[in-house]
Amino acid sequence: MPQSHDFSIGIDFGTSNTVVAIAGPDGQVEALTFEHGGESLKVFVTALCFWDERHGNGLRTQVEGGPWAIEQFLEGLHAHRFIQSFKTFAASPTFKETRIFRERYGFEDLLSAFLRTLVRHGGSRLDWGARNVIIGRPVRFAGYNPDDALAMQRYQAAFGRLGAEHARYVYEPVGAAFFYARQLDHDATVLVADFGGGTSDFSVMRFSKAGGVLRAEPLGHAGIGLAGDAFDYRIVDRVVSPRLGKGGLYRSMGKILSIPNHYYANFARWNQLAMMKGSGDLKELRELARAALEPEPLEKFIDIIEYDLGFALYRAVSSAKVALSSEEETDFRFQGEGVDIQARITRAEFEDWIAEDVAKIAGTVDEALAKANVGPEQIERVFLTGGTSFVPAIRRLFVDRFGETRLTSADQFESIAYGLALMGQTEEPGRWAIAN
Repeated sequence: MPQSHDFSIGIDFGTSNTVVAIAGPDGQVEALTFEHGGESLKVFVTALCFWDERHGNGLRTQVEGGPWAIEQFLEGLHAHRFIQSFKTFAASPTFKETRIFRERYGFEDLLSAFLRTLVRHGGSRLDWGARNVIIGRPVRFAGYNPDDALAMQRYQAAFGRLGAEHARYVYEPVGAAFFYARQLDHDATVLVADFGGGTSDFSVMRFSKAGGVLRAEPLGHAGIGLAGDAFDYRIVDRVVSPRLGKGGLYRSMGKILSIPNHYYANFARWNQLAMMKGSGDLKELRELARAALEPEPLEKFIDIIEYDLGFALYRAVSSAKVALSSEEETDFRFQGEGVDIQARITRAEFEDWIAEDVAKIAGTVDEALAKANVGPEQIERVFLTGGTSFVPAIRRLFVDRFGETRLTSADQFESIAYGLALMGQTEEPGRWAIAN
């Protein structure tokens, strides 16, 4: 095998899933695989599980990531903290740290812990001594009023701890564009739409080939912190939360008051739900339940947090969302620890719930075109990637603007990482890097 400096590594650290790709000087690229449960996985779930084990006379905190984190969580043999969608905290100035058992973890600590588990299970091929390490980043990070500069400082600190100080950072849709461009046989202006868990990002690229060399000129980029997790939020908010006390009343100082909505806003966001058990929310909810006019729904809400049912809820919501991409209606079902929620959801209802989000995403597409100074008629191909691109309302957005024949898509998980790794093998791998 050639030395590691002959290879380049592309890392797509996603809100829901992370993919690592390795490209060689011969132009061949492949995903790093992880052997788990008799399967070879190309996707490493972006999740962490912390738990305590006794060593000698004391306790030692252990951590796992990816499918091993889920396995540890589901076994439930130890007291644990399960964390998912933590990428959403990257650009949040209000997220300083979370307490996990006896230690405090900032975003950099969570990310570096996650990366170490990825390295541990990825084997020797994940070598930070590679000639080029290209890491994807959103055009605009998720969250309310995100601080992109803060997010990049945190990325650099976390990756730097593992020896990737020399890494370059590239917009994720640009990586996807490079993956798609391999199949071009003529010059073309391409719109790349990358839908992740936390962000939707768009890049307009002009590709040309001369003498067998691919040239890429970025014309415009735009992004928004809305994507698959935001659609999940709508399902939780409309179907689950009302059955857990949202809109209910409690008695305080002789007055009848509404249960504060912020608990349900946190509950419906996967990154915030993962933190509720370690914050003051749980204690406050117990106090509200004692004063509630109808305590049973709140008690079920507390059970979901206390018994770490967030991941099971995530899977139930995701299953419903996926079903609605191919069916006109589906049965939502969530069960656990005495909580049983069932509801019929129609695609029409779901599309009504996400209409405002889709409109904002459409506005961001228009922003990317405006920054590139091109109209929809000048876009020759539209490359869609990410699971949310299969949501009918999202696909309709692009069909209406560009027509069905100009749309194309590829593997919803691997295209960005593949493109990033391929960029590392170009003559100017730093040309498309974002200033740190």
